[in-house]
Amino acid sequence: MVTVADRPRLDAPPPDRVTRLRAFLYRHRLFVAALALAFLLRVVTMLGYGPAQWFNDSYEYVSGAVNPDRPSALRPNGYSFLLLLLRPLHSFGLVAFVQHLMGLGVAVLIYSLLRGRFRLPGWGATLAALPVLFDAYQVQLEHLIMSDAMFMLLVVGVITLVLWHRRMSWRLGAVIGLLLALTALTRSIGLPILVLVVIYLMVKRTAWKTIAAMVVACALPVTGYMAWFASAHGNFAMTNSDGAILYMRTALFADCRKMKIDPREELELALLCISAPPGQRGFSGQKYLWWAQNGQRFHAFGVGSTFTPETNKTAGAFAQRAILSQPLDYLGLVAGDFFRAFHWGRPRFPDFNTYRQYEFLPETKVLPAWTSYRGSTDTDAQKYEPGLRTAQIQGKLRVIGTDVIDPWAGFMQAYQRVVRLPGIVLGVLLLIGLAGVAVRWRRLGGPVLLPWLAAFGLILAPAATAEFDYRYLLPAVPLACMAAAISLRHGFSGPATAVTAGDVASGPVEGGSVEGGSVESGPAAAGPVAIGPAAPPATAPPAVTGGSITTTPITTPAPVTPDPVTPSSGTASAPTTGSAG
Repeated sequence: MVTVADRPRLDAPPPDRVTRLRAFLYRHRLFVAALALAFLLRVVTMLGYGPAQWFNDSYEYVSGAVNPDRPSALRPNGYSFLLLLLRPLHSFGLVAFVQHLMGLGVAVLIYSLLRGRFRLPGWGATLAALPVLFDAYQVQLEHLIMSDAMFMLLVVGVITLVLWHRRMSWRLGAVIGLLLALTALTRSIGLPILVLVVIYLMVKRTAWKTIAAMVVACALPVTGYMAWFASAHGNFAMTNSDGAILYMRTALFADCRKMKIDPREELELALLCISAPPGQRGFSGQKYLWWAQNGQRFHAFGVGSTFTPETNKTAGAFAQRAILSQPLDYLGLVAGDFFRAFHWGRPRFPDFNTYRQYEFLPETKVLPAWTSYRGSTDTDAQKYEPGLRTAQIQGKLRVIGTDVIDPWAGFMQAYQRVVRLPGIVLGVLLLIGLAGVAVRWRRLGGPVLLPWLAAFGLILAPAATAEFDYRYLLPAVPLACMAAAISLRHGFSGPATAVTAGDVASGPVEGGSVEGGSVESGPAAAGPVAIGPAAPPATAPPAVTGGSITTTPITTPAPVTPDPVTPSSGTASAPTTGSAG
């Protein structure tokens, strides 16, 4: 007697698109439900705060979009390019809607990576995406005319692509390089992420052609932007603010006596010395950079020269001198800002006005009339969206940037008081990821290393080079969730490094996969099984073809002389398990 698999029914019609869609939605029903609720939450936000919300940095971005002939001296123009792309539609509401989709896209990337690549259960992958979907401050940040939602999507997209592909072609490396270039042009911190990715790929022994293609694809757009910047500002750089911002970082502790600055020989550095003793300078250095008031020495050269190449260079030299002369003071300040990220509460920092800009407020936003490149901040906004409402306020016609509409706005205000990710939870996520790196120390952290380092770096970098700000924490959250989820899928015992009998031990197993091929773990990996009369145990191991396991039906050792069989397209093939790695 011979047991064989049933022949496939070639005449059976394939399922239609509706059936396939229903099956897909049912398979991912938990995440789909969470995604739908998160979308409704963002609709309520748009109904309550139209057309968008504003931050102090928003006006520089809008100025870059309405004056695209000149790069900003303060920050890269990547986000302004997005605003310029959407400008023909003349709607800040549309900009906010696109950013909300970006936030949802980040959650989709997290879920897809954890389910498709690392085989987490649906509830586990959904849980990792919940902070991005429902944190009130995440939703509010997406509703601001700011670069953060775009930056977050780009960073998570890069990490997802790198972790998804065990083997990368040079073409994929070039795509990742272009995404990294967009990331760097959106926020300067994107360039260090390139370094992290390159180191990670080198550890994974990725082909040098792939790494070279990625670096070149990233370098070309960035170099082109720097050449454009040089044509406008005279120096080959991305901004004229890095030295000035580092000066702000050191303003709270810099002591020119300890720095041994001689006013007769180093007049430019001496002009930046702050006369107030360090103990009387407060807890934030913001005023020493942004406020042109008495005692704020950064403006000693004149308000119009704030972000010029010369001032930026001098401020950077002053800051480096302060750090080298007072390293313990600097490290103490950085440590204080770093650990500030992990408080349970949300203290008002760096000042009350900045803190309020991250809140759903019950008041209408009137745009300021600050001087911009070719006009003022409110007129720039009107050029972008001529339909913005205006009102007479104290005898002047003012532009309204945000209208507050109840009951939607009231709902979001109440929601924000309750639903947020406390800083201590972010700290726990980082500790879980660190434990995941530690148990994989033989493989230098495995796939946990890259998202964990990126999350850690996104929190540490502002503390080291600028100053703590709540919005700098949010891009680190999805990466910390990724690292923690990948760590917990095997527990803290570490992944299996050997394969049991009947499997192929061609390399260390990670998430049910084998280097050089893939063997899916769990019941679903078994594939279709032919059911028939009981057969004796197999007398031969399964055949292996190209890294996948192919099982061949086993016949009973009956003394039967079979007739010749001519292969045809209708001959049943043995079911296989696994997929290409």
